[in-house]
Amino acid sequence: MTPTGPAAAESRPVDGTRPVDVVALGESMVTFLPSRPGRLADVPSFDRGIGGAESNVACVLAAAGHRVKWVGRVGDDGFGDHLVEAITAYGVDTSAVRRDPHRPTGIYFRTAGDRATDEHEVLYYRAGSAASAMSPDNAPRAELDSGRVLHLSGITAALSADCLALLRGLTAPRPGRPLVSFDVNHRAHLWRDPETGRTVLLELARRSDLVFVGEDEAEEAWGVTGGPEAVRAALPEPRVLVVKQGAGGATLFERADGAATDGAESARGAGTDRPHGAGAGGDRDDEPRADTVTRVPAPRVDVVASTGAGDAFAAGYLSATLRGLPARDRLRHGHLAAAAALTVPGDLAPPPSRGHADRLAALDDRTWGTLRLGPGWTAAATRADEEVRTP
Repeated sequence: MTPTGPAAAESRPVDGTRPVDVVALGESMVTFLPSRPGRLADVPSFDRGIGGAESNVACVLAAAGHRVKWVGRVGDDGFGDHLVEAITAYGVDTSAVRRDPHRPTGIYFRTAGDRATDEHEVLYYRAGSAASAMSPDNAPRAELDSGRVLHLSGITAALSADCLALLRGLTAPRPGRPLVSFDVNHRAHLWRDPETGRTVLLELARRSDLVFVGEDEAEEAWGVTGGPEAVRAALPEPRVLVVKQGAGGATLFERADGAATDGAESARGAGTDRPHGAGAGGDRDDEPRADTVTRVPAPRVDVVASTGAGDAFAAGYLSATLRGLPARDRLRHGHLAAAAALTVPGDLAPPPSRGHADRLAALDDRTWGTLRLGPGWTAAATRADEEVRTP
């Protein structure tokens, strides 16, 4: 959909001078999915896939047509080969991935989730992985700063002290810093000291420009109750905050653009490469600006597995942001990408074609409220698009 009229200026993409749209930094792992339902103790064989919050975002964005780079560290082993080859096959630039001859590639096993309760077993083998050795000393800083957006998550901060130091450096105010997108991704089991984890995640979120956080994880991590407004009160610093509410939808808090005080904005030429709907370096002006608040319900989805849905939501939202779409459509694209992930058993699912997603995002509120998406909906949409294009 090409917008016209008064909305056109609001949804026009911003031309960036950087060679990459999004750079995603983090650990990717080989994942093993059961060949049949049951406990891990009873499953006789597994199908191999890939998984990792940041690489999932990178793959979905690349499949949607964006220029994306994944920066990570894998072992010099067959699993590392598989990860790099699989992520490259999505169209992601993996040239900045480093091989570690001394540490293995992380792997994990999980069972299929119960549709009613989402109960499932997950078993990680990632301690001492190659990714946990990422640090400020070995990170390719020029590559990390090459994108219009740098996407990070709280999972990386939990892997090691060196990984945390790297994220602190990347989120610190500095000249040339890209727009920082941060998915909180609270995983209590990854932190040796849960209280430290909660403090670190709050610190990193407050230093970011665009933050994704679930209403439930904000309560689990920080004890925040009272809905999206309470989450915003706990996180007033980010220019853009997206509070995910599961099947209830999502709420976007977006502060009007203004002069940042930390130097990051002016260092980038007054935001010439800033996608619509995001700021730079955390706006900490003395006089607070009122938020524009947008709430969008999620479509009904016949869920197969929930793994990867949050990553897909972030990718859908970022894709729409890079294209300069308005707030409602950014959230709707997030929901649609999440629905694609929810209707497959693995971490990754082919996103809907851009044309089909745009048509769904443009539906009136009543029709949007009647959407119901089930397994195979993205493939069916792609076939329909192809039939329209074929004489």
